[in-house]
Amino acid sequence: MADGLMTLFLCGDVMLGRGVDQILPHPGDPTLQETYVCDARSYIELAEAVNGPIPRPVDFSWPWGDALQTLDDVAPDVRIVNLETAITRSDEFARGKVVHYRMNPDNLPSLAVARPDACSLANNHVLDFGYRGLEETLEALSGPEFRAVGAGHDVYETRRPAVVTAEGGGRVVTFSCGMPCSGVPPSWAATPIRPGVDFVPGLSDSSAADIASRVREVKRPGDVVVASIHWGSNWGYRVYSDQVRFAHRLIEGGVDVVHGHSSHHPRPIEVYRNKLILYGCGDFINDYEGITGYDEYRDDLRLMYFPSVEPDTGELAGFRIAPMQARKMRLHHASSADSEWLRAVLERISRPFGTRVDLQPDGMLTVRRT
Repeated sequence: MADGLMTLFLCGDVMLGRGVDQILPHPGDPTLQETYVCDARSYIELAEAVNGPIPRPVDFSWPWGDALQTLDDVAPDVRIVNLETAITRSDEFARGKVVHYRMNPDNLPSLAVARPDACSLANNHVLDFGYRGLEETLEALSGPEFRAVGAGHDVYETRRPAVVTAEGGGRVVTFSCGMPCSGVPPSWAATPIRPGVDFVPGLSDSSAADIASRVREVKRPGDVVVASIHWGSNWGYRVYSDQVRFAHRLIEGGVDVVHGHSSHHPRPIEVYRNKLILYGCGDFINDYEGITGYDEYRDDLRLMYFPSVEPDTGELAGFRIAPMQARKMRLHHASSADSEWLRAVLERISRPFGTRVDLQPDGMLTVRRT
């Protein structure tokens, strides 16, 4: 920990399945059961129509692109991602789902190259291929280099946090849960005898209190606690009052960082009681390139979040954000113009929360309270 601070890497949805899986060294079965698309390779064609040919196969590091060098440069103590894809060969498409994501287990090195310390799984795609798909996903992430959190073989496993001891000391404790407002079906909730995810039925005070009680059971002095939550709709910048209240209750209950995700683009940033709330991190890796309909949100632009937290208090001591852009299913450093666009948007939507965003000469965004 540099200067006694715990620096985290957080990002939004990492979706290495479907079209991304098809460009990797070991593409799985491309069959889909979507309304308009029946072959995952169609998403490659859409991306190529926008930005030109994508070589195939690419190496395992391709989807991360310039993000890997940024991770090396910043050298965060702990890396946390929301992994929104099943890692499976299962063909048991979940009923009632319009979109299904799976990655061939042989392509797992494409996740490993980013060296995530915790993979949040409580989201609306981890059971896209049924319980068999979930079992394979948990098996794939059972090695020593991965810590899955938020899904498991029973409710007790889903509620067990991922505990990471950073080099030089200090722990980061991550809880992961998913809500119906982000599309997580209630039937996916784990029970004492059934696999599933850590399902939170709504944004009530009692749900927040339940999470807070679990935090108190495990939190030690000096721990940094992250609540990684899949919540909210896909599009739009508005954050509703019940979501704000829920996030505040978590902070008041002992959570130090609220890591919100599900939205396809970034949502407001708040610093409440000197602790960080990310209402929506936006997508990070996916195959959406070439899909139109919400162009005003610029979902080709992605963010890498690097908050630095004071372990003894959990308070935010510094916050840098690296702007990226997805082209050819690969992350690149965003241009100066795109970085400024992101800064202006984050500033506009976060200002009601008392947050300001600045663009630094090195291309990083920094966050401060007014």
